[in-house]
Amino acid sequence: MRPILNPINSELVDRSNKHYIPIKRKFWISHCFAFLWMCFSFYIALPWLKDLSHIVSFPLALLIIGGISYIPGYLNAFLVSSLLLDRQPPFKTEFPNEEITILVAAHNEEGKIFQTLQYIDRQDYSGKIKVFVINNCSTDQTVSETLKAKKQLAIEIDLLHESKPGKFHALNHGLEVVSTPYIITIDADTLLHPSSIRYLVARMKSSPDEVCAVAGCVLTKNSRENLWTKIQEWDYFLGIASIKRLQGLYQGTLVAQGAYSLYKTECIREVGGWPDAIGEDIVLTWRLLQNKWKVYFEPLAVSFTEVPNTFKHLVRQRARWSRGMIEGLREIKPWKQPIIYVKYLTGINLIMPYLDITYTLCWIPGLILAFFGHYWIVGPMTLLVLPLTFISYSFLYFYQRNFVFKLLQIRIRKNISGLILFILGYQMVMSPVSVYGYVQEVFKFKRNWK
Repeated sequence: MRPILNPINSELVDRSNKHYIPIKRKFWISHCFAFLWMCFSFYIALPWLKDLSHIVSFPLALLIIGGISYIPGYLNAFLVSSLLLDRQPPFKTEFPNEEITILVAAHNEEGKIFQTLQYIDRQDYSGKIKVFVINNCSTDQTVSETLKAKKQLAIEIDLLHESKPGKFHALNHGLEVVSTPYIITIDADTLLHPSSIRYLVARMKSSPDEVCAVAGCVLTKNSRENLWTKIQEWDYFLGIASIKRLQGLYQGTLVAQGAYSLYKTECIREVGGWPDAIGEDIVLTWRLLQNKWKVYFEPLAVSFTEVPNTFKHLVRQRARWSRGMIEGLREIKPWKQPIIYVKYLTGINLIMPYLDITYTLCWIPGLILAFFGHYWIVGPMTLLVLPLTFISYSFLYFYQRNFVFKLLQIRIRKNISGLILFILGYQMVMSPVSVYGYVQEVFKFKRNWK
C-alpha cells in the first residue's frame, strides 16, 4: 500500500445508511450465523473427531479439534457476518476545526522523525495543530532532527525531554502540558494520509458523548523491503483492520493503539494517564472502557507505519503485544466490563492462549506428522479449511478495496507472494510467538519498548 499526497475528495465518500440495523440485532444475527457455521463444521468433522478419539481419547480429541477448528471457525464466521452487516454512520461534519495536540514519543528516531512531522504539516485539517515531540533518552540525532523540523515546517512544534526510559513516561510527560480537549498520539515512524486527522476528528465529533477515543487505521509503509514486510502488509490490510472494524461496530475497539489514535484529554486524565505496562495502549483502552466510555474505529483515518523487517524484531513486537493482552486481562477482567459487547470482545482474549497453545502444540506437530503419512491431526479432510479461508479473505479484500481504499484513492500493490504466505503460513509463526509472549509475561521477563 503506497501513501499518496492527495487529500480525499469528500464527494467520493458516501456514508449513506438507508437500511439501518440496530447494533443489538447485528450482534445476535452474527452469533446465530456463527453458531450454525460451527454446527456444520462439527458435522463434517465427525470422522476426524472419531479417528483422533481412538488415539488420544474423546475429551482430548474434542479439545484439540475445538482449538484448531471449531472455535476459530466460529470467530471467523462472526467476523465476516458482522462486517456484512456493518454500515458506518455518516459524519455530521467532514471539516472539523477543533484545536488538537499531537504527542510523539521518540527514542532514537533520527532517520524517521522529520518525515513524520512533515506529513503532519501536510494535513488538510483546518483546526490548529500543536505538536509535542517527547525525546525519551535518545542517543542519536533525534533532537537535532526535531529542531530542524521546528525551523522548516509551518506547524507549531515543541520539544520536551523525559529522562525516565519508557514510552508511558514520555506520553505522561506530554500529557502534563496538553491544554486542548483532544490528544492524538502518533509513533515517530508513522506517516499520515493528508486527510487522516480531519477524518479522525470528524468521527469523534460525529459520535455520542460517551465515545472517549477513536482508533485510526494503521497500514504498512515499508512492505517492499523483504518477505517479512510483504507478509505483514496483508496482516495489517486484512487481519488487523478487519478486527478493529468489527470491534468498532460493537463500540468497543479493544486497542486505541498508540501508533495513531485520538483521545479526549479529560478521559485520559481521569484514568490516570498511560499505565506502567508493556502494552500501555491496551491497558489504557480497557480502563477507558471500564468507565462506561466507548471506543470507535475510523477506517478512513489512514496512517502508514514501519513494520519489523526481520524475524527477530517481528517476534519481539508480537510477543510484546501478547504480553500486553495478558496485562490487560490481569488488571481488568472481562466480566467487570460494564458494556455487554465489551464483555464479549475482551472475553475472546481469555481463550486466545488456549487457541495459540493448541495450534502450536497440536496443529504444527500434526502437520509434520502428516508428511510422514500419519494423518492423526492434519489430514486430507483438513484441506477443506483452505477454500473456506480463501473465501473469507477474498471477502475481506474486496470489502477493504471498495469501502476504504477506493474512497481514499490509495492503490493496492500487487503482492501475491506475501498473500499466499500470509494465508498458508503466517499463523504457524504467530501462534508460537504469542505463546512465547505469554511465557514472558508469566515469568516476568525484562520489558523492552522496542
